[in-house]
Amino acid sequence: MKTVQNEGIPKLYEEFVEYFLVGAAVNKFTLNHQEQLLKQHFNSITAENEMKFESLQPMEGQFQFEVADQMLDFAKKNDMGVRGHTLVWHNQTPDWMFEKPSSGIVDRATLLERMKAHIDTVVTRYKGNFYAWDVVNEAVSDSGNDILRSSKWLDIVGEEFIAKAFEYAHAADPTALLFYNDYNESDAIKREKIYRLVKSLKEKDVPIHGIGMQSHWNLDQPSLDDIRQTIERYASLGVTLHITEMDLSMFQFDDRRTDCTVPTEVMLEKQAQRYGQVFKLFKEYSEHISSVTFWGAADDYTWLDHFPVHNRKNWPFLFDTEHKPKQSFWNVINSSKS
Repeated sequence: MKTVQNEGIPKLYEEFVEYFLVGAAVNKFTLNHQEQLLKQHFNSITAENEMKFESLQPMEGQFQFEVADQMLDFAKKNDMGVRGHTLVWHNQTPDWMFEKPSSGIVDRATLLERMKAHIDTVVTRYKGNFYAWDVVNEAVSDSGNDILRSSKWLDIVGEEFIAKAFEYAHAADPTALLFYNDYNESDAIKREKIYRLVKSLKEKDVPIHGIGMQSHWNLDQPSLDDIRQTIERYASLGVTLHITEMDLSMFQFDDRRTDCTVPTEVMLEKQAQRYGQVFKLFKEYSEHISSVTFWGAADDYTWLDHFPVHNRKNWPFLFDTEHKPKQSFWNVINSSKS
């Protein structure tokens, strides 16, 4: 665990305590390696991978809760909230979920039974301890006219798999806020698909309470106008909004260069300006946004390292590789006072 000198540095979450929770995604490594930083600056955590299906139930009926329980214990000891991530997703779900014990694809009724059993077991275990769950993750198509992406869930159950997941989760813990969560949420075309999906669920009285805006953004995109339009469009549905997986990549997605081994001053200045702008926007819409979660805590660890370019480092957070506050941190702090 690194030792961080924090004298004279305001606590990030305290600056926004009147507006929304400030969270970080954690894993087994960062929970230890970034412990002091997490305690100092965040009042909510989300499991990066350890509460996904394949982590909790790799084999049918064989649940592995050890790491997830450790995260909950950490949160309780440090008076933090916990967001659950995620119950139903087309990725990181083991093959057995969709297959017969002998061979072939499972039937619709059996798959729904397995979904319900998983959700019942997981959500009931943490009932009353998690303030929110990402119930369905990334079900909307990125391109084309179809609203939903192709997946085994859709192929076997049909579009009703989404409503069923929310119904099962609500029955398991009626107190938890339940979210549909997705990326590219501020893209104009995908935004409208997400809006139409959630609108249709609400019209059917499905117990969905919010939309999770992942917010994997970069230094240029999406524009502030696009983000503002997105917040207003989703909020018009009368749902709660959470920023669920925020980071500001130093590179656009199609930027494949490998010669940048440290962030330039221009990069750092641009990132700081953008962080200040988006947090000012979050504060402005705090009537609708009740939680803002970073998909990590400091630049020493991020899923963006080596993605999408192998052997390339990224620096997407408010704290550097030594857990020291960057100018981005100070711009966010200043945005809380404006």
